[in-house]
Amino acid sequence: MALQLVNRKDELQALNSLFSKKDAAEYVSNTETGVVLIDGEKKAIPINDVQSLFVFGEVDVNTKLLVFLSQHGIPMHVFNYYGYYSGSYYPRERLLSGFLLVRQVEHYLNAERRLKIAKEIVFTACDNLLANLRYYQRQGRDVAGRVEGVEREKQLAGNAGSISELMGCEGRAREHYYSSFESVLRPGFEFKERSRNPPENMVNCLISFGNSLLYGTVLSEVYHTQMNPTVSFLHEPGERRYSLALDLSEVFKPVIVDKVIFNLINNRIIKPEHFHEELKGCYLVDHGRRIFLKEYDDKLRTTIKHPKLGRSVSYQRLIRLECYKMVRHLLGEGEYKGYRDR
Repeated sequence: MALQLVNRKDELQALNSLFSKKDAAEYVSNTETGVVLIDGEKKAIPINDVQSLFVFGEVDVNTKLLVFLSQHGIPMHVFNYYGYYSGSYYPRERLLSGFLLVRQVEHYLNAERRLKIAKEIVFTACDNLLANLRYYQRQGRDVAGRVEGVEREKQLAGNAGSISELMGCEGRAREHYYSSFESVLRPGFEFKERSRNPPENMVNCLISFGNSLLYGTVLSEVYHTQMNPTVSFLHEPGERRYSLALDLSEVFKPVIVDKVIFNLINNRIIKPEHFHEELKGCYLVDHGRRIFLKEYDDKLRTTIKHPKLGRSVSYQRLIRLECYKMVRHLLGEGEYKGYRDR
């Protein structure tokens, strides 16, 4: 649990991450509390309840804050003017394990081991795509052809002999899935195909923004494990990105981001006036972004009955558990099986 920092003090409420907006914040620290200045009034934040910091807009940051975040192991994710991910302040890792790092690299360098993990990520992602499609199929939506397309690509993925071939199957499965959105979403939110940099319409805008948030959320959960975020299996490790977060995000995009979008659009929570067009792209206005953040955080805090643990866990906790499953696989203590939505 954590807090949301916004410009109006009556909107301060308990959330999973600290979302910081505009010029509202000034931080002072001690060993237990972050003090936040909101509209001239100081608010105390139990820092032990803050898992990560998401920064939007123009916020002044000084070294005192960075030291404070490092002391408490809180990653900070920065988003640009348009609301999309720009970078992260990743505190010095405290849960170091040279042995696990060696095992993680060994699995990456061994083509067979890497492909096994990557296939399970794609299989899980496809199953979660299918779970969404079948839900709407039961609601009478015309998505039968898309279900068959995703199932076909999942089967082809099982026969893939390389990462590039596997990525092709995953990409085509998502194309089939996204082509169902016109049947799933209410009129007024047309969606033909996925577009990025910039997103060309309202639905693409929501997908890009949600995926950016999920990337930051997954990266924060990886930080709280002993895994190295730059060594991945499905996505190729590269410079200037935490590719392991990209891997694990594939599992949860249909479970978290897409369900948030479906709810926002189909229940008329978000509307065309919450968007604006600029430089041939479509972006959320501040109020629309705030609506999405609230819905996204509510989803992370939603609890479900875990089939194996026999107790209720939040969706955010599910991401951490997914990381732990990966750790056990790398250490040879169990086979990685991704989370499949019910």
